[in-house]
Parts: sequence; structure tokens; C-alpha cells
Amino acid sequence: MSHLEPPEYELRRTRYESRHDRPAVPDGYPPAFRPGHDDLELDLGGHRARRAAPEPEPAATGRAGRNLPAAIGVGSTMGVVVVASLLIWRPAFLFVVALGAGIGVWEMVRAVGRDDGARPPLVPLLGGAAAMIALAWYAGAEGVTLGLVLTVLATMVWRLADGPYRYQRDMLAAILIAVYVPFLGAFAVLLDRPDDGALRVIVTLAAVVLSDTGGYVAGVFFGRHPMAPTVSPKKSWEGTAGSLLIAATGSALLFLFGFHVPWWHGAVFGLGVSAASVLGDLGESLLKRDLKIKDMSNLLPGHGGVMDRLDSVLFAVPTAFVLFSVLAPAAG
Repeated sequence: MSHLEPPEYELRRTRYESRHDRPAVPDGYPPAFRPGHDDLELDLGGHRARRAAPEPEPAATGRAGRNLPAAIGVGSTMGVVVVASLLIWRPAFLFVVALGAGIGVWEMVRAVGRDDGARPPLVPLLGGAAAMIALAWYAGAEGVTLGLVLTVLATMVWRLADGPYRYQRDMLAAILIAVYVPFLGAFAVLLDRPDDGALRVIVTLAAVVLSDTGGYVAGVFFGRHPMAPTVSPKKSWEGTAGSLLIAATGSALLFLFGFHVPWWHGAVFGLGVSAASVLGDLGESLLKRDLKIKDMSNLLPGHGGVMDRLDSVLFAVPTAFVLFSVLAPAAG
């Protein structure tokens, strides 16, 4: 017998299987465990080898793409820290905002520098962030503007040490980061300056949370029409409608009982803050698409990075500052 011919036992097995067809496999059996088969299979040489075990399934996430338990836990912890700093000792809120702005600046510098990207100098941006937060508390809105100008000038001077190569690109990235993170974040401190500032900050954050929650629930159960499929595929028009409705309803109640103004003032406030929150979310999604990253970092389980949690807040707090000055101006 030639060594190229199959052995006699293989021929006998083939003839046997041709006369005795295997039973059809019911649909309910997984492919790796069919009747008549075990976890051993023959390789080309006739030797038995153990079939590779199936890969473990990834951790379950919600229909909106989040690890919902982790997201709720992290968000609740952050909310407790913010509220505690406002109610126990209001100046402590400055340190919370400064810490968030500092981490956000670090994440942004790290993100834009990927794949031979821009190299904005980190040190003057961190110093400028701290300066803007402090000036917001002690000098008001004019101080925040002054802090931004000083931050840009310090960054220009610091960057000179690295020479002219890609100077323009690095400075544009630095200005984007300075405006996007500490400048917008400083408006949270401006909200806290009046005597009822703690309530103003809490109402603003509550409106953002209501908007986020309403959008999540409405998007999961009713989302059918994508709002910006090339930017944020999971965001739908139905989810946005839920954000606006829930934020407006909740803010109407908060304004009515918290500031004793007509309910529709709060509804207008909720609509404005919710719209700003949605735009902030879309803005950061667009930035991440351009940078080809999924999250700014992995510091916060269920959220990604600090900037992935602050994207809505950074657009909401300047909007709230303007709306408060019209709808519920501070006394004095």
C-alpha cells in the first residue's frame, strides 16, 4: 500500500459513516458542543488534538454602550464630592474645580499629542488653569478673562524654547485647551460667588444630570433616528427630546421652590442648559473622532476620562451663568 493512500481503518470508517448518517443537530446546541462530538478533533495527521476553548465574552454593557453600574457608581461619587464641598466649606469647591480642570488639561495635552500630533506645553497650561480658577473667585468674570490672556502669553513664551518647528500648530492646540477646559470650567466658580451660589451650582448640575438621564432613557427605549451618525452614532433625536423634556420639567420645579420665581423661568433654564449639554457632548465626540480615540483616558470606570464626564458640564456652566443673570439674578 502506498503511503499516499489512506489507511484501511480510515476507509472502513468512511464506508461506515456513509451508511450511517449522523443525526441532524438541533438549533439549540452551541457549535462547540454538538452531539456525537467531544472537545477533541482530528488534525490532518490523524492525531487527536484538543479544540481551542471559546474566547470569553466581553463584559456586558448597556444598550447605549456604557458599563452602567460603573458609570452610576463613579457619577454618584463625583456628585457627592462636589455637593459636600459646596455645603461644608464653599472655598473647597475651588480645589475641586481646579483638580478637575488640571486633570482635564493633562488629558487634552496627552490626547492631541498622539501619533506625532501637537505638543502644547503642559506646565504653563496647568498654571494658567489654577490662575483662572482663583481669579474667578477673587476677581469675577474680568479676572477669568485676564487669566486666559496671561495663560496664552505664558504658553507662547514657554514654547519658544523648543524652536520654530510646528510652533503655530502647538500654540493653536494650547489655546484650544486653555479655552475649552479651565476658561469654561471657571464659570462654575462664578456661579458659586453669590450668597446662594451653592444652590445655583447644584441646580445647574442637577439640570445636566436630568438632561443626561432623560436622553439616555429616551434614547434606549425610543431612539430610532440618529442625530449625528458620523459624530456620535448612539445619539438620537428621540434621546435629545427626552433630554430637553426632563431637564425643563425638573428645572421648572427647582426654580419654583428654590428661587421662588415663575416656573417657566426654570423651564427656559432647563432647555438652555440641556441644549448646551448636548452640544458639549457632541463637541467632544467630534474632537475624539478627529483624534481617532475612544476616550480621553481610562481614569474613571464606566466613563473613560475626566473630560468624558465634563464634556456636557463645560458647555452648561457658562450657559447657566448667563441664564441665571436674566431669569434669577443674584441679590445685590
